[in-house]
Amino acid sequence: MIRTPLRPLARILAARSTGENPDRIERENIRLRHEEMRDQMRLRAESRLLFVGVLFLIGFSLVGTRMMVLASSEATEPRASVSSANIVAQRANIVDRNGRVLATNLVTNSLYAQPHLMVEPYKAAEKLVEIFPDLDLKKLQEDFTGKRKFLWVKKKLSPEQQQAVHEIGEPGLLFGPREMRLYPNGKLAAHVLGGASFGREGVHSAEVIGTAGVEKAFDEYLRDPAQGGAPLELSIDMSIQAVSRNILYGGMKLMNAKGATSILMDAKTGEVVSMVSLPDFDPNTRPQQPVKGDPSDSPLFNRAVQGVYELGSTFKIFTVAQALELKLVNPSTMIETKGPLRWGRYKIRDFHDYGDELSVTDVIVESSNIGTARMALNIGGVRQKAFLQALGFSEPTKVELVEAPGSKPLWPKKWSDISTMTISYGHGMAASPLHLAAAYATVVNGGTKVTPTLLKSENREPGPRVISEKTSEQARKMLRQVVKRGTASFAEVTGYAVGGKTGTADKAKHTGGYYDDKVIATFASAFPMHDPQYVLIVTLDEPSENSGTKPRRTAGWTAVPVAAEMIRRVAPLLGLRPEIEPGTLTAVTETKY
Repeated sequence: MIRTPLRPLARILAARSTGENPDRIERENIRLRHEEMRDQMRLRAESRLLFVGVLFLIGFSLVGTRMMVLASSEATEPRASVSSANIVAQRANIVDRNGRVLATNLVTNSLYAQPHLMVEPYKAAEKLVEIFPDLDLKKLQEDFTGKRKFLWVKKKLSPEQQQAVHEIGEPGLLFGPREMRLYPNGKLAAHVLGGASFGREGVHSAEVIGTAGVEKAFDEYLRDPAQGGAPLELSIDMSIQAVSRNILYGGMKLMNAKGATSILMDAKTGEVVSMVSLPDFDPNTRPQQPVKGDPSDSPLFNRAVQGVYELGSTFKIFTVAQALELKLVNPSTMIETKGPLRWGRYKIRDFHDYGDELSVTDVIVESSNIGTARMALNIGGVRQKAFLQALGFSEPTKVELVEAPGSKPLWPKKWSDISTMTISYGHGMAASPLHLAAAYATVVNGGTKVTPTLLKSENREPGPRVISEKTSEQARKMLRQVVKRGTASFAEVTGYAVGGKTGTADKAKHTGGYYDDKVIATFASAFPMHDPQYVLIVTLDEPSENSGTKPRRTAGWTAVPVAAEMIRRVAPLLGLRPEIEPGTLTAVTETKY
């Protein structure tokens, strides 16, 4: 800026020459300079006021807009640092063969804490321990007063628990919505369903993943959005499952057994209608897997699939069926049963003395080890092994459970002659009750191989033929005689023509050898035997029927009565009406009138 001098020389000289006072020129210039400075200061002040006013206007506009957005939106909990943007919580239902829900999702909330927002952390910890007694007060107080900014308190809350936490009134305790897996039938079909838990977790959602059973086997299907939420249909019938469990539980207690299992299977399709393993658990509160001890002591252990046992005399029908198929014998062929049968340093004995010989039918009816062993020797180890492979005893069952692949039958390292003989009556080889159910279905259904399945199927193709229809019919008649006049007489259920075979095997020790007073008792049955629709396996672990003077542990006294009561109760539910058993037409005489 160029300033005008207060006493310009030219004007001063001109004023003096005209007689004017030069001081007036200076005073006038001072006045003009002050007016110019005043105008500049006013302009600067006005500009600053305008700028501040604009800033206030913008600020109030932003605050007002934000308030309008908040007022029109739904209130949500503050987000924690855990991201849940990519978590898919969707999981399809699981239903039984009639569409009844076995597993579904329930919308609930989780509870988490942000300690830096808490007002009274010590008091909040004390209140939470009152609501959740399993929480550790000292640890909770340490977490709430430490440096952590986020921590989970409870992954799942009931509505009552959520309300109780609300009433604490602590701003640092927050809720996150999520879906949890719910099993409305509790323990029913626990080992089939398995269970589910949370995978990846965020504050506002959690991934539900299968941990066992069909939940894990079909985890990908159940979580696939492309399925459109279509439920997984199982072959299980919940009505049959409930009745079977109640009867098996009562039988296990009555027979003082350590554990029990039952399998009800469609003899033609292999569909498992009921599978029970006791003791069991509630998948809603699935216990932890034990890290030591005997796995079979855990309620998580599925005896039907994971239990690999020597199944005793239930195997005898396989030996006889193969001998019939090879035409080495017929039902009336007499077999030497004089004992003991000596083979090297081994002796094979029968439970009773059956005399010098029995027919093939009576070898099954009376359950003669010696008679079965002699037939097995005629068959030979190579052919015996191949036949058992054809029945499915060389590999794990293909049932849709994640536990199944780990339950391969146990075969002898060397298939010697003595192995051939002992395996013929169910000793020296171990398999699961599910293996046994599938093999019995194959033998009685006309001879086509059955593969067990837990999926409902409308049109299931029959498997390859293992034995002829004639052999199957002969085997059925023998199994029916076992119930009519043999070791399974307690299995007679009027109107349902039950047939089957008992099996009692000494229980193997985990350290080697066998217990002297502990057995695995099994009854393998089918009904009705003139047209088998279903196969039922009942196995009791360490049973002892103590109503007499001495404990009775054989399957005829323990497993058979339980199976009979089960058939009596479930057959009507399966739509089977009591029938008069077809007789054998022996002769026809034509009479003319």
